[in-house]
Amino acid sequence: MARRTLSVLAALVLALLAASVADGRSSRSSACGAREYSYAGLQSDSKAHGVGATLVPLQTPAVAAGHVGAWIGVGGTDSGPNGTAEWLQVGFSAFPADRMSRIYYEVTVPGSDPRYVELDSSVKPGEKHNFKVLEMASRKAWWRVWLDGKAVSPAIHLPGSHGTWYPQVMAESWNGGVRACNAFHYRFSNVTQAHADGGDWKPLTQSISFHDAGYRFVQTSRIPSSFLATSLDSSLPVVTSVPNGVRRASARLAALQTVQFTRSRGK
Repeated sequence: MARRTLSVLAALVLALLAASVADGRSSRSSACGAREYSYAGLQSDSKAHGVGATLVPLQTPAVAAGHVGAWIGVGGTDSGPNGTAEWLQVGFSAFPADRMSRIYYEVTVPGSDPRYVELDSSVKPGEKHNFKVLEMASRKAWWRVWLDGKAVSPAIHLPGSHGTWYPQVMAESWNGGVRACNAFHYRFSNVTQAHADGGDWKPLTQSISFHDAGYRFVQTSRIPSSFLATSLDSSLPVVTSVPNGVRRASARLAALQTVQFTRSRGK
C-alpha cells in the first residue's frame, strides 16, 4: 500500500492542532503580525499532478511591510530530493505602496534561488483569473503554469515531483520582519486537482484548512471547494517600525508549520 501523508485520525489531530495554534497562542504570538509569516487556506489530503482555482482580490491589499499574496501551488521548502527546497506556485502578490495586485508565478529548483516571474502588474479589485499548475502529459516531473486557459511558462523540470506532492491553496502575509499587520481579502473558488499528469481534473473533496492569528478562513462551498481568505481588520495596516531599505522579497514564504507537520507524517 502506498504511503499516505495522513491517516483519518492524524488528519483530525492536525486539524485540531491547527485550530489550537491559530486560536490559542499566547498574547505575544496571537496578535496580527506577531508571526513573521501568516496564512489562511487549505492543503489537499491527497497527492495530485496539479491544482487549479479561480482567484479574485476583493479589495486592494494594504501592505505596510513585506508582502501579501494569494496562490495555488505544489512543493515546499523541503519537498525536493534529499529535503531540498522545490516548489511551483502562481497567483496574486502585492507589496508596499501597491494600489493594485500583481500576477506572478514562482519556481524553485534544488540548488537554486527562487525565481519570481511577474505576468501582470495592474490587477484591479474584483478582477477574476483562473490559475493552474500542472504536470505535463507523458513528461514525468515536468510542469507548466497556466493562466486563464493559456500556458504562461516554459516546461519546468522539478526532480522527484511525480506523484509526490499535496496541492496547496492559500493566502499569505509576510510581515517584513517588523511585525507589520498587512490586510488582504481574497476569494478562492472551484478548487480542483489533477488526478493524472496532463489533466483528469476533479473537484477537491478532502482537505485540511487553517488560519493564523489576524486572518480567517471562511468556507463558502464544500464541493466545489470555495472559500474566503481575509484579514480580520480591513482598516489600514499597522506596523511598529519599518527600517529603511526593507527589500522586496519573493512571493514565496517560509514553510507553513502545518504543512511541515503533515509531510513529516509521510516520511
